[in-house]
Amino acid sequence: MGSGPGSWFWQVVLLQLLLSGLCTDGYRPVVIVHGLFDGPKQFRTLTFLISKVHPGTEVLFINLYDGLFSLRPLWKQVQDFRQEVEPIMKKAPDGIHLLCFSQGGLICRALLSTMADHNVHNFIALSSPLAGQYGDTDYLRWLFPKYMKKTIFHICYSKAGQCFSICNYWNDPHQRDRYLHSNTFLALLNGDAPHAEMKVWRENFLHIKKLVLIGGPDDGVVTPWQSSLFGFYDSSENIVEMRNQEFYRNDTFGLKTLEARGDISVCVHSGVHHTKWHSNQTVFNTCLEKWLT
Repeated sequence: MGSGPGSWFWQVVLLQLLLSGLCTDGYRPVVIVHGLFDGPKQFRTLTFLISKVHPGTEVLFINLYDGLFSLRPLWKQVQDFRQEVEPIMKKAPDGIHLLCFSQGGLICRALLSTMADHNVHNFIALSSPLAGQYGDTDYLRWLFPKYMKKTIFHICYSKAGQCFSICNYWNDPHQRDRYLHSNTFLALLNGDAPHAEMKVWRENFLHIKKLVLIGGPDDGVVTPWQSSLFGFYDSSENIVEMRNQEFYRNDTFGLKTLEARGDISVCVHSGVHHTKWHSNQTVFNTCLEKWLT
């Protein structure tokens, strides 16, 4: 090959193409959905960690329902998040990863269940109350200062209460009948309250390649913490782990099938408070990094 100006031109073009490929090859876009009272600024560290180990990864934060707006009803949030996520999916022929924190994990579950044409590769639920919430946390005391976990069902299991996102996944183990009758979100999502769309939702959810569940005993917010792994209280407030849950045994939304496929990964860490999951280097290295390629 010659060494004239034309030769140099094509060498530069080739180098640019190679560098472009190195920046993005193998890394699917990562879409982050925040939790209750969160917003973009809480995820700067996580975005940095992803970009550091996987240079060129497109990290996209859905900037909807930040702060107090995160208390709005979850079905409304799901509808609006869907409008933002669909264009991202269309631009990613190899699929995307959904990394969803806390309440955001429930929003993502609903997205995956109700979207027939989603192309989510890995769904990562980071400290999310997937089986519900039942605890006297700071969040609850701030929102409903006159109520405790034993009495909040009077609000949550009412028509007005279901207008608050936290009530959409409030799961009082002592008020099972009220939960099944009045909850308009989690009871449907888990198949606890049978409905006409259960089969379709299950098929949609099973389009994911991997379900990654992350949580730990020192979370301090998700209660019980095992809810992040699909465990929950029975009527005596003893923990019933995922495989003994009725929604698992009946495979109402595909959880049993996912495990049979070998497509559930569980990562448990102690010593991590709820607000630190997305900025903890060890959690990122051991629980997140390998699922974001």
